[in-house]
Amino acid sequence: MTNSEPNSEPNSAPKVAVKFITIDEDNVGQRIDNFLLTHLKGVPRSMIYRIVRKGEVRVNKKRIKPEYKLQEGDIVRVPPVRVSNTDARPAPSVKLTKVSQLEARIVYEDKFIIVLNKPAGIAVHGGSGVDFGVIEAMRSLRSQQKFLELVHRLDKDTSGVLLIAKKRSALKHLHDQLRFKKMQKDYLALVRGAWQAHDKVVKAPLLKLTLKSGERIVRVNKEGKESETRFKILQRYSDSTLVQASPVTGRTHQIRVHCQYAGHPIACDDKYSEQKFDDLMRGQGLNRLFLHAAQLKFIHPDTEEVMQVKAPLDVVLETTLTHLKKI
Repeated sequence: MTNSEPNSEPNSAPKVAVKFITIDEDNVGQRIDNFLLTHLKGVPRSMIYRIVRKGEVRVNKKRIKPEYKLQEGDIVRVPPVRVSNTDARPAPSVKLTKVSQLEARIVYEDKFIIVLNKPAGIAVHGGSGVDFGVIEAMRSLRSQQKFLELVHRLDKDTSGVLLIAKKRSALKHLHDQLRFKKMQKDYLALVRGAWQAHDKVVKAPLLKLTLKSGERIVRVNKEGKESETRFKILQRYSDSTLVQASPVTGRTHQIRVHCQYAGHPIACDDKYSEQKFDDLMRGQGLNRLFLHAAQLKFIHPDTEEVMQVKAPLDVVLETTLTHLKKI
């Protein structure tokens, strides 16, 4: 529940008002600073800390610290905070094709979660030159839903199963499963050459790097974070292999870099593949990274039942496979 007080500041900026928000079960246990970041879109974290320290944010009429954890029934005073128009990011219109198509990509939904078959070419969230991503689009499509957050991420060019939480309790439950490796993710990847049958596990530490050009990449490096991916051969073709890749850890670009490290980069990977192989695959109709999150196995955050959700390959990936020669 939200109430507001009028604000009499100059008309040179959008009208803002003090808000009083009553905390319900969805926000119980959340830190006040993170709660404010959600409710004050576009406001830097440094400003959040400043208004909390100055006492402009109050809980039950009392000053609190940024690490204060919200309790059910708390009444939070959120002060008016101006964000320049250049910083404000409007919600994407539900009429946009990329937004409206997501409705048809929902493979499962209940009161706690949404399972989406994310299309390739759309980021999971906005930022860094991206106007909006899946989560912003879903918030537009579900404008009455108070809480929607990504449980995990997929690269922009990767398609497949993406899990979204509709309650904070569900998000915490699912994040705990990720943390304790109780969630199983299985991807399909078309890689260069003949994958060796004995290469069932790749363990190689991964380190994020920024090139002089500003491009961000990931490399196998002993200074990096421990990373592990398990592989299974599904089908051999004359110049490539379709493998199932199951990451044990969840590092950025993990499957893509581990495939490259094993000597079998993924088809049409603009960061880690090679031109000759990619050109060959494009000749078979492939115009995107051949990496697809095919299925996800997890424990439902409410029923505690084991769920296994699957996302079918898109037409481009399916068609590419039909053009390849099996061996």
